[in-house]
Order: sequence, then structure tokens, then C-alpha cells
Amino acid sequence: MPSTPTVLFVCIHNAGRSQMAAGYMTALSGGAVIVRSGGSEPGHEINPVAIQVMAEEGIDISHAVPQLMTTEAVRESDVVITMGCGDVCPIFPGKRYEDWELVDPKGKGIDEVRAIRDSIKGRVTALLSELLPEV
Repeated sequence: MPSTPTVLFVCIHNAGRSQMAAGYMTALSGGAVIVRSGGSEPGHEINPVAIQVMAEEGIDISHAVPQLMTTEAVRESDVVITMGCGDVCPIFPGKRYEDWELVDPKGKGIDEVRAIRDSIKGRVTALLSELLPEV
């Protein structure tokens, strides 16, 4: 793993799960990880409930914009985390791939989205401890 690992979070709309994960990884790594996110079918805006529950954690994802996951982004990443986007993510040798089974927060109430957020935080924290054991 390079000294500054790159992590790509991918979900379908890049409007909820992947944005929350990217927000946590950015905040918790203190810039020690290059963070990207994308979607296989990007939405038009970030889920407002996801923005709200992340704000409760002191993390502002309100300025994020859903992006298309590109082959180049996958190629440039050391770790690719997918969240319910199926087989659309290209596979390159030497990359670490994980699929995190998480409920899509789209259309869910705040309590359900908080539970998704908390699950994401735990997973990001665990991944970060593997990527940067000295932190």
C-alpha cells in the first residue's frame, strides 16, 4: 500500500451511502487518505437526510455532488468499496475490493438513515485502522 492510500466509495446514485463513507474517511483520516466517491447511475443531489445525519456528527457533506464512477477512478484507487452497485465496477489486478451490504437510505426516515450512518462509520473506522495502523 502506498504511503497515501486512495479509497473509492461506490454506490448506485452516489447520493447517500458513498457520500457518507467519503465524509467519514475524509474527516477521520485527517487527510492521510485520498478519498473519492462515485456512482453507477449518479443522482441529481445528495440525499438531504444523509446530509442531516452527517451534520449531527459534525461532518458537512452538503457541498458534495453526485459523480459518475469512472474506470479511471477505479484504476487510480488502492481500495474500492462498493455498496450495492452490483457488477458494474471494473476489476483491476492488485486492487483491494470490498462490497459493503448496506441499505440504500433513499426514501428512508431519519432513524433508519442514522443506523446506516452508524454502520458506515464503524466500517470506515475499521478500514482506516488497516490502512493507517500507526494513526
